[in-house]
Amino acid sequence: MPSLSSKDSSLDFPLQEYLQSRRIAVESALNRYIPDVNEPPEKLYESMRYSVLAPGKRLRPILAIAAAEAIGGSIDQVIPTACALECIHAFSLIHDDLPCMDNDNYRRGLPTNHRVFGDAMALLAGDALLTLAFQLIVENSCEIPAERLLPIVHLIARASGTRGMVGGQVADMEAEGKPVEKETLMFIHAHKTGALLSASVQAGAIIAGATEEQQNAISAYGEHVGLAFQIADDVLDVTGDENLIGKPVGSDQERGKATFPSLFGLDESRRIAQKEMEAALNCLNIFDNQSDPLRAIARFIVDRNL
Repeated sequence: MPSLSSKDSSLDFPLQEYLQSRRIAVESALNRYIPDVNEPPEKLYESMRYSVLAPGKRLRPILAIAAAEAIGGSIDQVIPTACALECIHAFSLIHDDLPCMDNDNYRRGLPTNHRVFGDAMALLAGDALLTLAFQLIVENSCEIPAERLLPIVHLIARASGTRGMVGGQVADMEAEGKPVEKETLMFIHAHKTGALLSASVQAGAIIAGATEEQQNAISAYGEHVGLAFQIADDVLDVTGDENLIGKPVGSDQERGKATFPSLFGLDESRRIAQKEMEAALNCLNIFDNQSDPLRAIARFIVDRNL
């Protein structure tokens, strides 16, 4: 059974080239999947495309692709579901930015959707992206066996709803301006951010026909990476470059958000993120170097400007 050696091959993996090539593939597919602004309702499609095609890391779709490739699958098999995950992520950002939620003015370095298109159109664009996501997943039956679709739909629906993003957002809102304990903070991060990140790698693995052992390993990897990602985001909100993170630095502290730095401090937050990254890497011990992209992504998530 393969394991990480003293000379981990993923340390030399050309991650930036990999991310760029997969990002181009995802954005090209998104451009095809979202109707053109020349057909009605034009303003709705314009609003959807504005947020989905705005500059972004495409981390969730790339994680799905990398997980499928680790199992031996192809990018063609997973690209519709990968794009579905990006649509769901964009839906969550549009709604989170609304005045009734976080009331943010900038996202990904651009004015937020509601500032450009108005609150009502932004709300509807988010709704449309969520429903489009499940349409894309189901329409992928031509590329993968139909019996794999039901678990994927269930997985992603759960990660998007009350057991995932929506539940995490509610807990995040209710915790604003209040002292929170570690358990509450972990709940918020695991649900609001971690659930969809974990679902992304799990979906890619299922599409590629992962065994139960492989699915369990990928699932655990996703949970650790999801938490590491959110801790790193918390740290970047304090120490990051506004031009790189695409939104004002310090916005979490200004709103009294529950974050790892506010509870543990910066140094301890960095240590916990590093520990989660190492745990994620250990989950991949059963895989060979086809999972090097997943290993390199885990390191990238924690090391970015920390």
